[in-house]
Amino acid sequence: MLSTKSFSPVYIGPQAGMMETDKIEELPGQPKGVDFDQYAGYVTVDPKHGRALFYYFVESPQNSSSMPLMLWLNGGPGCSSLGYGAMEEVRPFRVNSNGETLSRNYYAWNNVANVLFLESPTGVGFSYSNTSSDISQNEDKRTAADNYAFLMNWLERFPEYKTSDFFITGESYAGHYIPELAQLILQNNKITNQTVINLCGVTIGNAYIDKISNDMGQYAFFWSHALISDETYNIISSSCNFTSQDYPNTCVDAVDKADSEHGDIDCYNIYAPVCDGSKTSSAVAMEYFDPCSDDYVHKYLNNPAVQKALHANVTKLQREWKRCSGIGWIDRPDIVLPIIKELTISGMSFWLYSGDVGGVVPITSTRYSIKMLGLPLQNSWRPWYLNKEVGGYVEEYEGLTLATVREAGHAVPSYQPERALAMISSFVQGQLPPIKAK
Repeated sequence: MLSTKSFSPVYIGPQAGMMETDKIEELPGQPKGVDFDQYAGYVTVDPKHGRALFYYFVESPQNSSSMPLMLWLNGGPGCSSLGYGAMEEVRPFRVNSNGETLSRNYYAWNNVANVLFLESPTGVGFSYSNTSSDISQNEDKRTAADNYAFLMNWLERFPEYKTSDFFITGESYAGHYIPELAQLILQNNKITNQTVINLCGVTIGNAYIDKISNDMGQYAFFWSHALISDETYNIISSSCNFTSQDYPNTCVDAVDKADSEHGDIDCYNIYAPVCDGSKTSSAVAMEYFDPCSDDYVHKYLNNPAVQKALHANVTKLQREWKRCSGIGWIDRPDIVLPIIKELTISGMSFWLYSGDVGGVVPITSTRYSIKMLGLPLQNSWRPWYLNKEVGGYVEEYEGLTLATVREAGHAVPSYQPERALAMISSFVQGQLPPIKAK
């Protein structure tokens, strides 16, 4: 009879010497005085098909060996964790407006963890497959399996992190990726004779976890923020059955009208300026956010010198790096709430966080989804504070915490980096954000 520890769920490729090969000596244009190590490269997750996922890893400047390991995943599906997470959000650097140089982000999340950014699934960013059909046949289940295979191989490449506390974070459609990967990790931890991943918690920003809640919550958000009329919202509320794929004409017309009523705004942050290409970055930038950052990052990551430093784009069929790739998707469940319910009773920490001015997968959608879980409330809604100001709000359920970040859009750390860092610091420490102004 086989032991319960005899199953090996993934192929582990040879990793000896790869960590040293992946070390980044210096990124083009990086500022002086960088006090942390950086790595980047490829991990093969399916040798038969030739699927390889690209990663970028930044260690913490302080005591990296004792810091937790954190995986960041962007959503889409099809958007790059390198371009968004690593270069625009929890980034150690910002790409300057010239698209050629970098500046330090002192609110980077590698202040509290060693952060691993993964371009997933196949076909996103620099990740590739030698089997062309893989790009058009992505789906949730295979993405979770590939991400797990990546982690198991990466931990062989970086064995000093095998016993680290491990957290997963990200945003948007990572509301699917993260619960599905967490579930797979917990399942395989019980049966594998390979590395047991010390999964301590997950947190997802503006998480797309339930289609019905998302659709209902988006128009409720638009209406509550004075972006659409009472008339249009009432028609949507009465005629749109978001549980069905067949919407009546009255619903379709009202949704079209809502889109025209809110006008040409950035729905990812309804109060943010829009990059129109004709203004200088200083004229359109908020305190921390420049709406043209996508353009700067695109230019930077398509610089051959940058790609060489990152050990990226190494295939014969080199292609332009894009923030979001046009990959095929053959299966996506409308709802992952049953998986989330399972994770809330697993004993690990589970947080959902949300920027309160993002109209894409808005806070209203997240609150509707949490209500559907039916979890008992343990600590009621209250403000949390940073620098004597309200940084956001928090409430705690049995097995799940909801936190908001005030004045942040969909990509929370892009708009409020200091508040986002305070929030993630509390999460990693297993504490709720501060209750009193200091």
